[in-house]
Amino acid sequence: MNIEWDADKYTADFSFVHQYGNSVIELIDADKDSSVLDLGCGNGALAKTLQEKGYLVKGLDASKDLLDIARKKYPTIEFVQGDATNFTLSESVDVVFSNAVLHWINQEQQQDMLKCVYNALKKNGQFVFEFGGYGNNQRIHRVLETYFLEYGYCYEMPFYFPTISEYAALLENTGFRVKYAVLFDRPTELKGENGLKDWINMFVKTPFSVIETEQMKEEIIDKVVEELRGDLYIDNKWYADYVRIRMKAIRL
Repeated sequence: MNIEWDADKYTADFSFVHQYGNSVIELIDADKDSSVLDLGCGNGALAKTLQEKGYLVKGLDASKDLLDIARKKYPTIEFVQGDATNFTLSESVDVVFSNAVLHWINQEQQQDMLKCVYNALKKNGQFVFEFGGYGNNQRIHRVLETYFLEYGYCYEMPFYFPTISEYAALLENTGFRVKYAVLFDRPTELKGENGLKDWINMFVKTPFSVIETEQMKEEIIDKVVEELRGDLYIDNKWYADYVRIRMKAIRL
């Protein structure tokens, strides 16, 4: 799941990631001063929102660059560097919250991550989260795959986008009880005239590691953008075809 982030550009141009997370926070049903771990906290924007709601917040993320921004912007919150699939806390928490993170974790490591979350929670603690669900960015990834094949490469899907039933089974196998689950379309506006190209460059990094030259990479992305213009460029704005899975589970 490790990825090198352009932390400044992510913070400046992809603020929709944490802005959409504000509604996920509303699923938390915990008293003021309850302890919350923001798992995959990124630049700390949602950790700050959680703090403003009266929760005692700690943020955990794998990216040093994003954590540097978080610590600078929100010095009253504790941020620690760690791997979502292999972490422990010195004290258990009432809530683990996560937004737009879990699809970065390989399917084979999902159970490891869920065990870490389970062990981090108090009895009856809440796991509240949203991430990419089945069908997320399907148009974009299909066209990317088409042009990778045209250039003689295999497109390796870098994300995990499960169905509700698939993910509910993982939660239940770990010992959680699923309280809420929904899968929904959320077409998401991208910033600027080069919105889709910038999105691909920011989020679809791993597949391009096999591409031999920067020029070839640029050619593929440009062709993908033009192929998708008819579907995803609407009223002079780019959109990504997001599908999200949002869930709440309780540690038994």
